[in-house]
Amino acid sequence: MAFSVTKDSLIGEILDYDRSTASYFLEMGMHCLGCPASRGESLEQACMVHGVDCNALVEKLNAHLSK
Repeated sequence: MAFSVTKDSLIGEILDYDRSTASYFLEMGMHCLGCPASRGESLEQACMVHGVDCNALVEKLNAHLSK
């Protein structure tokens, strides 16, 4: 089964699967990607903190990973 991002996916899991996804997090203002606390946040939690539409980011990340 291919890796699929959901709102419950952990930031660390996404980055571990594909480091090139970091640019999506940096674009939303999440510059603390190396911090252990941020790696344990769900995508939904990170989006709430940074004021980003979680569903839109899930779609972008899954589109990126499907390439």
